[in-house]
This record gives sequence, C-alpha cells and structure tokens, in this order.
Amino acid sequence: MTRLCNAELAGLAPHISLPSYDRRTLTPGIAHFGVGGFHRAHQAMYLDRLMEAGQAHDWGIVGIGVMPGDKRMQEALASQDHLYTLVVKHPDGTLEPRVIGSIIDYRFAPDDPEAVIETLSDPAIRIVSLTVTEGGYNVHPVTGEFDLDAAEVVYDLCNPERPRTSFGLIVAAIERRRERGVPPFTVMSCDNIPGNGEVARRMFTAFAYARDRALGQYVEAEVPFPSSMVDRITPMTTPSDIEELAERFGLEDAWPVICEPFTQWVLEDHFASGRPALDEVGVQLVEDVEPYELMKLRLLNAGHQALCYAGYLAGYRYAHEVCQDPLFIDFLLGYMAEEGSPTLPPVPGVDLDQYRRTLIERFANPEVRDTLSRLCAESSDRIPKWLLPVIRHQLEHGGELKRSAAVVASWARYAEGIDEQGQPIVIVDRWKERLTELAATQREHPTAFIENRELFGDLADSPRFVVAYVEALKLLQDKGARATLEALAS
Repeated sequence: MTRLCNAELAGLAPHISLPSYDRRTLTPGIAHFGVGGFHRAHQAMYLDRLMEAGQAHDWGIVGIGVMPGDKRMQEALASQDHLYTLVVKHPDGTLEPRVIGSIIDYRFAPDDPEAVIETLSDPAIRIVSLTVTEGGYNVHPVTGEFDLDAAEVVYDLCNPERPRTSFGLIVAAIERRRERGVPPFTVMSCDNIPGNGEVARRMFTAFAYARDRALGQYVEAEVPFPSSMVDRITPMTTPSDIEELAERFGLEDAWPVICEPFTQWVLEDHFASGRPALDEVGVQLVEDVEPYELMKLRLLNAGHQALCYAGYLAGYRYAHEVCQDPLFIDFLLGYMAEEGSPTLPPVPGVDLDQYRRTLIERFANPEVRDTLSRLCAESSDRIPKWLLPVIRHQLEHGGELKRSAAVVASWARYAEGIDEQGQPIVIVDRWKERLTELAATQREHPTAFIENRELFGDLADSPRFVVAYVEALKLLQDKGARATLEALAS
C-alpha cells in the first residue's frame, strides 16, 4: 500500500495517471473558496490538464476553507502534499484514476483570517473562485437582496479585521489591494445558481457598500464577476470508494474524488488580470453564458429534483436505479421536453433532444452511485432556483406544468419524513424544522407547504398550479409515487 504524497508518486501503480510536470515550479494564481468534491473534479482538474500540457504553472490553486467542516479537508490535503486522486467511473465498470496536482496550498480561515486576507492581497492571486453551494451567497429568500441581518454578516461588518465569511475576507482583500495599488482580482462563481456571476456581483457589492460607500463603488466599477455553467456529476466520496482505490490500485488516499466521464464548463471571458488558457483544455469561452446555464439548471439540475423525491419515496436509493425504470424515465423525459425545454432560449450548438437523452444516460451510470439523499438535500436552496422559474414561465405562457407541480408535491410528501415503506427519512435542509412542520399539516390542509411565501412567493395564488399540485399531492399520499407517475402519463 502506497500513501499518496510527493515522495511516493514514482512508486504508484502504472494504471494511475500522474502529473508529469514538476509541482515545485507551481506558483499561486487562483484562490478557491469551497474545496469540495465538485471543485476537485472540475476546475482543479482543468487546471491540472493545462499544467500537464506545460502551461499555467503560475496558476496554482490555493484552497480557502471558511466553514467548520472545511478543517477536515485542510487536514486531508495537507497530509498528502495537497495531492488527491480523481477517479472517473465509466458505465462499463472501468475506473480511470488520475492524481491531480494543481492545488498547492490550503488555508483554513478560522485559524488565521489575517493570513487569508494577506494571501488574497498578493498580486499573484488574479482569480478568486467559489463553489460555496447555492445557499452560500446570503440571498434573502423573499427580497432576493443581500441579507444584511444575517448573524455572520453583522459580525463581519462589526469586526472587519477578523472576518468569518467569504464576503468579509474577499472584500477586505479587495480593499487592501486598492490601498496598495494592486489591481483587483476577478471573482469567478462556479455554483449552480442562475446568473451566478451576477448574483455574486450583487452580493459582494452590497457587502462592500455596507462596509464603506467608496469601497462599494470601487467593487462595482472595477471587479469583474463572470458567469459560468459547470457540469459534472460528482457524488460524495464514501468509505467504499476509498477502500476500492486501495484494493484495486494499492493507493491510500484520505479523500479521493469520484465522478462521471462527462464534464462541461462554459465561461464568460471577462477577467481583470488575465486567466489561464482554459479554452485549450475544453472550456467553452463565450460572451453570454445564460442560454447554456438555463439549459443545465432547468434540465439537468431540475431533472435531478424530478427524479429524487419520487424515487426515494418509491424505495430507490440511487439515481441510476431510478433511471433504469421506464416509468421514471418517461416522467423525466416528459418534464424535460414538455415543461423545462419550452422555457429555454436558443442554445448555440446544442441539440436539445440529444442533450436530454444524454442526461438520462448519465443519470443511469451504475458506477457513479449518486445517492438520492444527496440530490434531495438542501431543497429549499434548489427548487426555488431551478424548478420554480419553469413553473412561472409555463403559467405566464399557458404551457404544461403538471409534472413540475408533481415534483413540488413530491418534495412536500418527502418532507413528511416517512417513505412509502414506513421508513424514516432524514431531511437535510437549513429550513428543515419549518418544512416538516408545514408538511405535517398538509393532509388536512393540502396547500400548507406551498403557502410558505418565503420559498414559493405567490404560487399558492395561482389556481392552475394549485389544482395540479393538490391532485399530485393527494395521489402521492394515497396511492404512492408509481401510481402518481402512471396517472400523469395517462
């Protein structure tokens, strides 16, 4: 058994792809907040590809952790010289492991926020990127504006020298760079939210204005926030993944990453101080990312929501199980073709019918073993951003919405906390208590769940949506998920 670290790379099994570049030549160029599985399967992988081609050696990644749970990632990466293994799982069972070398350091902000601010203030850092989840942008669920009353934000505004949030750390660094005459970095969001660059721009600018008006004006005028569309199914790493890597390849990795073969990154080419030559390793650089972004959010991401709740209620536990069931496949394709796709603008260079079929193939990959519990988590951050815009568009244009309404109803039924086999469901959501409280009353008051205006706005005032939603919820409660999907197909 070989432990993953610089000194042991030469002794790894020949079937493991290794960096051929000298990692000692790498210098920092990107600071990344939120070093999780997706970042390591996606952005860090693209940088590794570029470094392997002999380029971008001045674009090494410095990871930044802000949340308490990030300490574990810091420790895992530090123990193996910031190397990790990316394992691509093909549908035929083939495993394709690659040791990724593009991350060169990791800072845990709670240990030393000043050190993080100083790292971000270094002129070498030209991009600050983010994968902080859909809920990480502090958007008020009702107003859509930056929530200045959030406890951590209030703390950061009162203690600018020891910030706790990404907002406080990044804005402090922008301020310090301005004072030193250092050009600003680009803030690049890689999260699954509509208009992620614009959302990041509004939130960080609002925080900067709250700190100081002149600072807010500077951020608004000088800091670019390009939008992007990112796509690669990356399930959570399990103990069995770690064991499989050790058994099949003799490699001990504290935290490998598992992913599917497919990967896509569409990125607006808008940077303040340069960028790596990402277009040379498969990244699509465009003027307007919105068509690609909406396609992905409303077909792939909303498609995940379309399968996960009903699938879980019916007794499935993995996405590939659901997408090998013809009834669920028909429902998912029906949603994507009849409800999701009509809301999309033209997507240059994309055949939507083929894209939808490819999504089913990707979801059905049995080797990825993407859990439905992962897809069901944090729904209050996901459904409003991915599915509700589809419903509102269809309401406005007189389009079909019965499947979308059924997805919302399946979330409400899932929130009751008991599946169709009588087994308890572990709800993972920052609004868990409120959601389960509402779901507990919906058998007597069927619209209780959607009357939560902080999540659903005025949808409960739409008779057409309410009728479709209540019919689906009643079927889910009385007959179960399969009977509901059969009724929708008839």
